[in-house]
Amino acid sequence: MSATRPTPHYLRLLVAIAALLVAFSFLGSRGLWDPDEGRYTSVALNMLDSGDWVTPRRNDDTGHWTKPPLTYWAIAGSVGVLGRSTWAARVPSALSFLLCTWLTWRCARRLAPGMQAASAVVYMTMLMPVIAGQLVTTDFLLAATQSLAVYGFLEWRFGEEARARWLWLMWFAFALAFLTKGPPGLLPLLVITVFCLLAPGRRPPARLHALGGVLMFFALVLPWFVVVTAEHPGLLSYFLHGEVLDRVASDHFHRHGEWYGWLEVYLPTLVVGSLPWTLFLWRWFARLPAALGRWRHRSGRLNDAPALFVALWLLLPLLVFCIARSRLPLYLLPLFVPIALAIGAQAPKAARSMWVAAWLSLLVLLRFGLGEYPAEDDASAWAREIHGRTPGAVREVVFVDDMPRFGLHLHLGVQVEVLSIDDARQPAFNPEFDESLRTELDESGADHSVVYVTKARKWKRVVGKLESLGYRAEPLGGVFNGRMLFEVDRIAPAKAVGPNTGTGVLHSAGPALPAKATTPA
Repeated sequence: MSATRPTPHYLRLLVAIAALLVAFSFLGSRGLWDPDEGRYTSVALNMLDSGDWVTPRRNDDTGHWTKPPLTYWAIAGSVGVLGRSTWAARVPSALSFLLCTWLTWRCARRLAPGMQAASAVVYMTMLMPVIAGQLVTTDFLLAATQSLAVYGFLEWRFGEEARARWLWLMWFAFALAFLTKGPPGLLPLLVITVFCLLAPGRRPPARLHALGGVLMFFALVLPWFVVVTAEHPGLLSYFLHGEVLDRVASDHFHRHGEWYGWLEVYLPTLVVGSLPWTLFLWRWFARLPAALGRWRHRSGRLNDAPALFVALWLLLPLLVFCIARSRLPLYLLPLFVPIALAIGAQAPKAARSMWVAAWLSLLVLLRFGLGEYPAEDDASAWAREIHGRTPGAVREVVFVDDMPRFGLHLHLGVQVEVLSIDDARQPAFNPEFDESLRTELDESGADHSVVYVTKARKWKRVVGKLESLGYRAEPLGGVFNGRMLFEVDRIAPAKAVGPNTGTGVLHSAGPALPAKATTPA
């Protein structure tokens, strides 16, 4: 292994300042975007408010079991220390961005000596990491923990001293990755295993599975899973089937499960997400066939082991993502560290040129623009609208057969539920609806601290259902973002009519949809 070239201190400082600027600029300038940002933040706030750090809940009544708890712990810890703000909710993603930038530098030190600064600059200026660094998701924490695990392995495999502490770091980071997203967190372990088989080197691969590291992994991972599956019978089966098998082998979640879905999701993600370095990425792909020819022979793999590892780190998980039938752009976020390494080895001069500074300025302006963009799913706009339309205090907002805006938990300080119009039975874990409209009314009655929301096109149906249950809807203004906001009151008891005025019963037909619907600014 060639010696690492020293990097000038001024360059280290410039890269660090630029990374901090990209990570934290305008981090809290916009509200939470539902559904994902609002849901993850709401689950974290429920942990913080209840003191129950074991059970993830999307509200007081319904558990949220789509992901293990590490992301919620990170958000709750940040909000608990820094205060309830969108800035604090996004700090874990910003720190993950910084950690991935630093790990790109450190990994390049072992895989492409002398290209550390170039690789780090490539990473922190690619469009995908920059945008994802301002989103509340599980994906950036997963990218950071997986990259940390790979870094531990690289130090053990390519470093000057093969100390056991690096393998301990690897298994520790894999435990964090598993607590972030479950089995997908171990994908880099597949990369490491295949690499050790193809290019074993001087250090025996068996040491990767040293008993101490594996035991530490299970000691960190098992307690939470054991506790929640013991407390919630049937949860283990749901984890294995609903959250693993269904995501891999079926289109249950309707996420581009068609045979060509990988092409329409992941190709644009790589092309647009790697901007402004896309051309260098495609050059790397174009040179791959020649490299594969060299790697057919053991000597070629050993001589070119760093490049082989980068290729495996990028291509093997990408292949798995293409085979799995649940496909989303952010699934590829962990692959942008090896992408940066592949590009950084080709573009050291371009990464230090003045146009990079211009691109960084453009990225900061993009951050500002996202904060000013009037997105329909911005929960802060919903909070302002509800606050302006309700004279009294609001303790709960319920969405009737509509996408819930869980970001209101942060912006309005309320619980959020989603109700079904009908009384259909819901599954025990991660139901689409928390309960039915009937059940909510049985619990809350005509409580004006509860605000209801439904789609304008479903208004008549909701009004009819309310009437059948003995309630009427009282609209809170006109249409907002295609929705009606309303409170409920009980229908007055029937009045007997005297003989001189006829007989019959007075019924309320419920309020009609306003003839001139307006969308307040």
